[in-house]
Amino acid sequence: MSGYQYDLFVIGAGSGGVRAARTAAGFGARVAIAEDRYLGGTCVNVGCVPKKLLVHASHGAEDFAIARSFGWHAENIRFDWQALITNKNREIERLHGVYQRLLDKAGVTILQGRAVLVDDHHIAVNNKTLSAERILVATGGWPDVPDVPGREHVITSNEAFFLEKLPQRIVIVGGGYIAVEFACIFRGLGADITLVHRGPLFLRGFDDEVRAILAEEMRNKGIKLLFDTSIERIEKDGHLYIAHLTNHQSLITDLVMCATGRRPNTKNLGLENAGVRLDENHAIIVDDHYQSFIPSIFAIGDVINKVRLTPVATAEGMALADALYNNKPGRVDYTNIPTCVFSQPALGTVGLTEAEAREQYGDIAIYKTHFRPLKLSLSDSEEKIFMKLIVDRKTDRVVGAHMLGPEAGDIIQGLAIAIKAGATKAVFDSTIGIHPTVAEEFVTLRTPV
Repeated sequence: MSGYQYDLFVIGAGSGGVRAARTAAGFGARVAIAEDRYLGGTCVNVGCVPKKLLVHASHGAEDFAIARSFGWHAENIRFDWQALITNKNREIERLHGVYQRLLDKAGVTILQGRAVLVDDHHIAVNNKTLSAERILVATGGWPDVPDVPGREHVITSNEAFFLEKLPQRIVIVGGGYIAVEFACIFRGLGADITLVHRGPLFLRGFDDEVRAILAEEMRNKGIKLLFDTSIERIEKDGHLYIAHLTNHQSLITDLVMCATGRRPNTKNLGLENAGVRLDENHAIIVDDHYQSFIPSIFAIGDVINKVRLTPVATAEGMALADALYNNKPGRVDYTNIPTCVFSQPALGTVGLTEAEAREQYGDIAIYKTHFRPLKLSLSDSEEKIFMKLIVDRKTDRVVGAHMLGPEAGDIIQGLAIAIKAGATKAVFDSTIGIHPTVAEEFVTLRTPV
């Protein structure tokens, strides 16, 4: 037992912080966790969970249209935004209770309030100073709004989950996960959407071919995409807004949403009091074991400059607790991390893009297919599914898998296990497919293109 009040003090009760706290407490450590907003962090409250609920809602109109092609008839179909938000809020409240019970059961002390570092072993919370042998910063990220005239008129994804009503026209600025997903969500719910992105194509870092096909599918759904364009200023005109663009266009809209990235949430934490160093993006600098330059202070999740995904933060929290309190040192493997953009259609991916594979391996084989699925064969929908496998010819190992289509995330999750295990194309070919399914196409691709 150390001479401190706690063995581990966690700042931030998001996915990473909660996992680290619970796991460390399970190993016998005395643990406290402080949170000044809400249990569950971004993911549970203004991220993954509520976003996926809105994604499900946004498929309703298309699902009803497809159902009619199968003989179903329903009259007076309408969408109620307020009912969706009310039900979403109820589910989030339920999850708050789940997190509370998990921490209580593990024996973690929960402190509601902002925690600020006093030095490398002391933290001030609610005007009370506490001591800890080790401190873990897991405060996540926060939306970053461009410094343009009129920036006070925009909302971010944080506010998008609590709109009183669904605006008729929305301009979304950005080209990452959040911008693309909300463009599809709001369009699916009936809004007129224009997405403005400063780059030549959105979702930088994803496979170029998949990005291009997704852009085409989104345009087919009525989303206006303005690439190589930025917001110059935003002007308020009564209840409306005018977004002035660098391409000399001016868009009259009911709402402007900025989804131009998130910054590490390191402000006003007292990090300077303990001598914690930040990089040029204000992220905490840590080594491979999540330790900062100050031996007693650690950091995980979106507050460090690694992979900013909820399951990654959770894995980091587990690895850290294992190393510190279970004598099981280890590192999170950041290779072949699967991910999904819940666009319409969804984009799932694991492994290397075609460009990355060519650079790393040189001689590669590409297998792909682009087809209209059975589910849509009776309807008027022209949406197609796209699948792509990337193979290193020298070893026959599958080094990348990409998909556009319904349930892409679920399908790619299964492929991620195979790719993580080093499966070859021969293994894929010898696997019997489940017929008729979309997923079987990944094991029936025979001819490289």
